[in-house]
Amino acid sequence: MEGRISEYKDGELNNMSEETTLDWRGRPSRPRKHGGMRAAAFILGLQSFEIMAIAAVGNNLITYVINEMHFSLSASANIVTNFVGTIFILALLGGYLSDSYLGSFWTMLIFGFVELSGFILLSVQAHLPQLKPPKCNMISNPSECVEAKGFKAFIFFVALYLVALGSGCVKPNMIAHGADQFKRDDPGQSKKLSTYFNAAYFAFSVGELVALTVLVWVQTHSGMDVGFGVSAAVMAMGLISLVSGTLYYRNKRPQGSILTPLAQVIVAAIVKRNQVLPSNPQLLHGGQKSMNDGNNDGSSLSPRGGRLFHTERFRFLEKACIKTQDEGKSGESPWRLCTVSQVEQVKTLLSILPIFACTIVFNTILAQLQTFSVQQGSSMNTRLGHSFRIPPASLQSIPYLMLIFLVPLYDALFVPFARRLTGCESGISPLQRIGFGLFLATFSMVAAALMEQKRREEAVGHGEIISIFWITPQFLIFGLSEMFTAVGLIEFFYKQSSNGMQAFLMAITYCSYSFGFYFSSLLVSLVNKVTASNGESGWLGENDLNKDRLDLFYWLLAVLSFLNFLNYLFWSRWVSRGPPSSLAPLQPNVNNVSSKNLGNLDINRDIP
Repeated sequence: MEGRISEYKDGELNNMSEETTLDWRGRPSRPRKHGGMRAAAFILGLQSFEIMAIAAVGNNLITYVINEMHFSLSASANIVTNFVGTIFILALLGGYLSDSYLGSFWTMLIFGFVELSGFILLSVQAHLPQLKPPKCNMISNPSECVEAKGFKAFIFFVALYLVALGSGCVKPNMIAHGADQFKRDDPGQSKKLSTYFNAAYFAFSVGELVALTVLVWVQTHSGMDVGFGVSAAVMAMGLISLVSGTLYYRNKRPQGSILTPLAQVIVAAIVKRNQVLPSNPQLLHGGQKSMNDGNNDGSSLSPRGGRLFHTERFRFLEKACIKTQDEGKSGESPWRLCTVSQVEQVKTLLSILPIFACTIVFNTILAQLQTFSVQQGSSMNTRLGHSFRIPPASLQSIPYLMLIFLVPLYDALFVPFARRLTGCESGISPLQRIGFGLFLATFSMVAAALMEQKRREEAVGHGEIISIFWITPQFLIFGLSEMFTAVGLIEFFYKQSSNGMQAFLMAITYCSYSFGFYFSSLLVSLVNKVTASNGESGWLGENDLNKDRLDLFYWLLAVLSFLNFLNYLFWSRWVSRGPPSSLAPLQPNVNNVSSKNLGNLDINRDIP
């Protein structure tokens, strides 16, 4: 017993900035047994298998919906986009349930089985003729095909949205739970945390690559029922990987509703909007309380560690901390009186939202590579050798094939070299990493525009069909861009999140995909309307790339991407600038703990 106490004294108790974590039995975790890369490896297994299963379904879903369920092309496209959009929107639900009530492990386990049941039901529905409309040829005789309706359509949509619900709720928790295995305030583990984020993207790339090659080939040659069944088997393997690491996980306890403290600050600030702020922030409610006291305000937003500096931006929210005479007599309602620590956490969340917004255009470019670029490939020479043809949809595997080699090299060679120059644990800060990725995305669209211009000139002017390999550069450049932007965004959001909100903020990063795809649809419609004249269709209105001006659309995206990069430079500097108030930093008050052991918010270190 004495040894156990000594272990905690050396590990957990001396490190007051670390949130209490539990083992699988609900007991305090032990540093030597729980957490670390060993525990994270099991979660990486789930991540690789899960993306493998869901990507295999998503990439061939439109083919199944048209050929087997006999929906029209427009209806099929809407079914697929709604399915993908729903997955990313439901990530918010998964993050909320995890941080507030269930915890990451149980959220992944419960909704992982929901996703698995959806794959199984899809496989059964695709296998049984009774659950599908009669067979017909949608290409040669579409008028004879009967669209799936009634019970058949009901089973299909139930299965499809069970997959969406499960995947949406699992995705943000995989990243958050894996990162929770490391202590953010420990310099040694902080380096390993950066390595974990790179490893997570490597696992994602491997899963995507296998899905876009092996699993899509199985679906094409063995039928969608077998393909859906393989996705179910792969998802089951992911759940086995998750459960296998149960004994080694560090689990963070749920904090109760994570949205209530946010709402309390906003409501209290509005109620007291006419109050006058004191010049000294320490006169506000909670201004001198310990930031390491778990009971300092009863809020799930309150960090259990780290010195929380007072910041000057969004000062109107501090009116929620003004204590009136009536409140001193009648008691303190959390909807009328909040603490400074609670307000500072809301400030942090508001401050990082512009960084999230700058990734929307980036994901709009991703949408083009999954739609128009695939269409480009379909109009090019796909022959490799005498008999083999490259499926245009498999073009999306090009960046992932590159990344499974680049990501390990980046972590093994570039990060240690950059670390010696910058002193940053991850080599370059997350904000710098995002910025470099956004800058590279512009050149992806430049390469796409130049290639489309050449393809069109050869096809229209000389009747030549160029090789599909001309399209490779735009995919390679964007793959490299995604390695920087996607990983940097996840790392940045995770490090800025307060204890108890990691999974929810990971879910917000996934919403950028939805907004990017929605903006893509809006932009295409807007461009067609603006460029249409004298009864002629717009740049993208002919459904024929030799008549459309896809190259001009790509140049437009390149310009938007560069402007978005400049916009990002402004906001990243704005986020990084926020120095602590010289008037009144919120000093900790923890007995026998040196202030040098208390970590600052990471936001002050991420100066690009």
